[in-house]
Amino acid sequence: MLQTKKTSQLIEFKGTTLPVVVVTLRSLAADEIAAAASALFGNDPFFDGDPALLDLSALADLTSADWRQISELLKTHGLHLIGVRGGSDDLRGSAAAAGFPTCATSERAQREPSAARETDAPSGATERAPAEAAKVLAAPATSQTPAKATPGAPPAGLLPTLFIDRPLRSGQQVYARSSNLVVLGAVNAGAEVIADGSIHIYAPLRGRALAGAGGESGARILCTRFDAELVSIAGLYRTFDGGVPAELAGKAVQVRLAGRPGEETGKLLVEPLRTD
Repeated sequence: MLQTKKTSQLIEFKGTTLPVVVVTLRSLAADEIAAAASALFGNDPFFDGDPALLDLSALADLTSADWRQISELLKTHGLHLIGVRGGSDDLRGSAAAAGFPTCATSERAQREPSAARETDAPSGATERAPAEAAKVLAAPATSQTPAKATPGAPPAGLLPTLFIDRPLRSGQQVYARSSNLVVLGAVNAGAEVIADGSIHIYAPLRGRALAGAGGESGARILCTRFDAELVSIAGLYRTFDGGVPAELAGKAVQVRLAGRPGEETGKLLVEPLRTD
């Protein structure tokens, strides 16, 4: 019987999906990126050598950047820059010249098999593991320069809502894109919840909560037990490295930007929430 000898191919091509961190930048100034990254991740590596893709769509007017410095900065937080997308032709060209080519990516959300159940969740509202999380890095706002709402964006109260009905462990992240977020379990230390709208947490908040991530200054954070590491509204943030003040610790709390008559414009307010 004639037998054929099977030979292996020298080169094989296979399609696959790899977890890549998409980092949206609204500034290419290294000092501003460093300050924003430190506020989000601290000074230790948050990621574990994960590949990163820079989204430059918010920087259409820029033509060049110090890509090597930006790459080294991201590396200190455990990210390995592999390429860019969006932005002007000149900006992408300067990135390619520095060894960071333009990458075409799919916008389809990748979900973990164990992702939380979504109730009436909008398209694009997803839960992602840390290696797949879209991080928005921008210069931290100051009390004199509050972030402004994105033109054309609907108010936070008119957005659809993403529900998460289980606790979040350290290292997990939920991003409610173009949505409000309701969490029915504890957000533990080291976990992070982000929403373009408001965030409601009917459980302890021990990690980080960032509302109005798309620039909606009317967004709020409300939780029934406050022990947070960081809170942010529309880019204006406050950390609690030394612990939460006694008058707020373990209490029901509301976080908002000042805007009522007599209040200091642009101030981030963390205040007890009356529930009676």
